[in-house]
Amino acid sequence: MLSGFDGLRFTHWQAEIRDDGFVVLALDRRDSPVNAMSQDVLLELGDIVERLAIDPPKGVVVRSAKAAGFIAGADLKEFQEFDRRGTVNDAIRRGQSTYQKLAELPCPTVAAIHGHCLGGGTELALACRYRVASSDPSTRIGLPETQLGIFPGWGGSARLPRLVGAPAAMDMMLTGRTLSASAARGIGLVDKVAAPAVLVDAAISLLQSGVTRPFGQRATAWATNTWLARRILAPQMAKQVARKAKKEHYPAPYALISTWERSGGSGIQARLDAERRAVVKLAGGPTARNLIRIFFLTERLKALGGKASDIRHVHVVGAGVMGGDIAAWAAYKGFDVTLQDREQRFIDPAMARAQALFEKKVKDPARRPEVAARLKPDLAGDGVASADLVIEAIIENPEAKRELYQALEPRLKADALLTTNTSSIPLDELREHIAQPARFAGLHYFNPVAQMPLVEIIHHDRMAPETEQRLAAFCKALGKFPVPVAGTPGFLVNRVLFPYMLEAATAYAEGIPGPVIDRAAVKFGMPMGPIELLDTVGLDVAASVGRELAPFLGLQIPAALAAVEPGKRGKKDGQGIYKWENGRAVKPEVAREYQAPSDLEDRLILPLLNEAVACLHDGVVADADLLDAGVIFGTGFAPFRGGPIQHVRATGADALVEKLRTLQARHGDRFAPRPGWDMPVLRAPIA
Repeated sequence: MLSGFDGLRFTHWQAEIRDDGFVVLALDRRDSPVNAMSQDVLLELGDIVERLAIDPPKGVVVRSAKAAGFIAGADLKEFQEFDRRGTVNDAIRRGQSTYQKLAELPCPTVAAIHGHCLGGGTELALACRYRVASSDPSTRIGLPETQLGIFPGWGGSARLPRLVGAPAAMDMMLTGRTLSASAARGIGLVDKVAAPAVLVDAAISLLQSGVTRPFGQRATAWATNTWLARRILAPQMAKQVARKAKKEHYPAPYALISTWERSGGSGIQARLDAERRAVVKLAGGPTARNLIRIFFLTERLKALGGKASDIRHVHVVGAGVMGGDIAAWAAYKGFDVTLQDREQRFIDPAMARAQALFEKKVKDPARRPEVAARLKPDLAGDGVASADLVIEAIIENPEAKRELYQALEPRLKADALLTTNTSSIPLDELREHIAQPARFAGLHYFNPVAQMPLVEIIHHDRMAPETEQRLAAFCKALGKFPVPVAGTPGFLVNRVLFPYMLEAATAYAEGIPGPVIDRAAVKFGMPMGPIELLDTVGLDVAASVGRELAPFLGLQIPAALAAVEPGKRGKKDGQGIYKWENGRAVKPEVAREYQAPSDLEDRLILPLLNEAVACLHDGVVADADLLDAGVIFGTGFAPFRGGPIQHVRATGADALVEKLRTLQARHGDRFAPRPGWDMPVLRAPIA
């Protein structure tokens, strides 16, 4: 027995001292379903490593004792607390020090990875001499910290480029994507892939025999980290990042590149010090704080899904772009789906789009027929009788929808749910004459269905709580975030988005060029300009939503939306405000000397913020966090700003009200501050 472990008991780690002289350290974080590197876990690991250094074994295997995976990363709740206390530097230094002691052990070490291995877990694996990974599909290895506004700070950015070469390492860290075991083996991150049942045996074998990495990998790792390579590669990397993210909005990727460029050729301690200084600076900035907050918002939305879904068969009525894509996504996610419309000629294009989705998403061609078979055209509507969930996705006409419900409801199973994908019609208006209103709700998706992560679950006054629970579980099974909202006109997302898009259309009608309007919104941080968004949604759809919302909000619809010409509805017709080619907007050139109005950004963004405040005041959602989550995931509202309410807090409610009044005096009463700007929540400290 190793003397350093005599009589020692651990809280989170299990130490098995094998007869052959190897030690297996298994992490089983107490009172947690998954392993995360909390400070308690880290401190205990540090104590163990120090004891191993005093009396080294033949080798050390680090593995997880949890079936859920290896290590999910650092404990982000602790990280937030360190930020509040101003002790991020200490926490990062502690992690670096512990992992460096592991790396310096005078015996070989190997990480045996099964399941998720992310962030601090991957950094621990990098501090080991070798890595063996499970061949199970659940094994995914990644460093996603840039998605949280920072970059790997426990040695990951210092070690990975030297191990796999700078291009592969930087791609992995800059994108945050995860790798399968085989892909990780391909770049040299993993030394061996083994079946889960023999993972520890494979790790011991690796400790006994060692491994010599191929000459090509070693040469690439050296050559791409030289001074000259860094000087050449770093500007190219920054240029690639700039195509997707502005430095002032998302500084972490640029800081990662700069730190590597300046320090990538130094010794390990200098690289660790440079890494720590850069990450500490990023962690104290608004982008990291907001992105980490958004991470916790996503966890809250996932939790709304609760237990597993009891829905198996989905019937969709309406095979237009929305209905057809809703049906295709549900089939892709494992549900049996029937798709109904008035004529087969409406169903056929939806089936063709579904096939294109399956070809894109289902990587194994042998599995595509099985996925495609789950989606069945159903002209007669026979699937209604066996469906657990019926989704209506027909035209935005209350009378047409109510007429359809009267035909559908007598054919439904006793416990089946009936839902509508209406974009804006109040549910109190739609539930008239429904015999079982407790099982009727709104299930509002966003276009494009395959990409937009949000689904609004729309309430009305007679809906049963269990209906919301079942629909939330269904959304979770779809890989979507459910947000419960009140059934008032426009619900949350469209109500907040409509004044923004309407002001863009008004500015366009005044003669401000579309590309100029779009640039102003993108500069603020929106993923797409509002003119391009109008074309993408469809001018006809925007006009339909406008007819419902404009009277409710007291707004006027400009001529461009009041009368949409046939064949010029936007992207789907190839012509709208812009011409569209190969799915992309062809934007006209704007004269270089053209000067955009100085208040254009405020004209676009403040109506959105104004209506977000009104929605919170009116109780459209339960709280400010849900509002921010809904608007971010439903509209793409600048994530680095943390959502509309978070942005109001950061900017100052009084300052924004003053700007609204200035715009009101200049452009009219549509900019009058809406009710709610005096709410205490808008002046609460930023979380």
